[in-house]
Amino acid sequence: MDIFLHILWNNVLPLSLIIGLGILLHRIFTLDIKTLSKLNFYLFSPAIMFQLLYGTAISASLFGQVLLFFLVFMLAQYALLELVIRLRKYDGGKKAAMRNSVLFYNSANYGIPINQLAFAGNTYTLSVQVIIMMMQSLIPNTYGIYAVNAHKADWRHIRKVILSMPVIYVIPIALAMRGFHVPLPGFLDISVGYLANAFIGMALFTLGVQLGSMKGGISRRLAVDVSIATSLRLLAGPMLAWGVVLLFDLNAMLSAALIVSSAVPTSLSSVLLAVEFDNEQDFASQSVLVSTALSIVTVTAVIYLLRVS
Repeated sequence: MDIFLHILWNNVLPLSLIIGLGILLHRIFTLDIKTLSKLNFYLFSPAIMFQLLYGTAISASLFGQVLLFFLVFMLAQYALLELVIRLRKYDGGKKAAMRNSVLFYNSANYGIPINQLAFAGNTYTLSVQVIIMMMQSLIPNTYGIYAVNAHKADWRHIRKVILSMPVIYVIPIALAMRGFHVPLPGFLDISVGYLANAFIGMALFTLGVQLGSMKGGISRRLAVDVSIATSLRLLAGPMLAWGVVLLFDLNAMLSAALIVSSAVPTSLSSVLLAVEFDNEQDFASQSVLVSTALSIVTVTAVIYLLRVS
């Protein structure tokens, strides 16, 4: 019960409050969601990625283990997704939206606080989460962009959009600067910190604005699809992760951190991609909202079953 209340009070309620403010202010002022989306993609997201990668010590051995897990885990999720997509006979836009809602999970503003809660601020497990967050930032800005545009644009245009994403340059720069011990000038450190601190609030606010722009309720067909996406994310995700850590026989602490990292709800990136490229915006928004609300139960259950708290 303590874990349940902690997650509710310190994670779900703060997220819900900011989302609610986005809904309210959009209803009052009719905000420009395209501008908010661009601020997230081109400013705040690269800043938090640089700050975490530059400021976190990660060994080469741990880096390799986590990347191997992540690769196999993502392939397993993708295979399960393809089976569902074929059974449901989704078209191009819905296929991309469904993939994004399951493959992209909230490893930053939800995953990091949950990691800190479950493992009492352990620096080792935090390093694991930062690596996962790095990959979960890189993939939406590459594969995610390709997926939502593949059915309506040619490769040249898609490639141009992907190469314009700052995150794909920020990651190697941050890793190289940390690896070669390159100091960050004080004024840049302060500026990056301000922008990084704004990421969570702006991403959640953008989700609220998108939800506030929706007309009417959820159709029965959309409700079914959202339920499928949420189940694949919150239930199948940690089960697949458990299978992968057993496959590689990883140590107990690393295994627990990876399973917890896989149990979090759908990423805000799926909404930002849907808004930025006009692809199934209502479905993406509802998937994030429903999975975040239900995660209070499922994430608590995962933490409890792992006995890590």
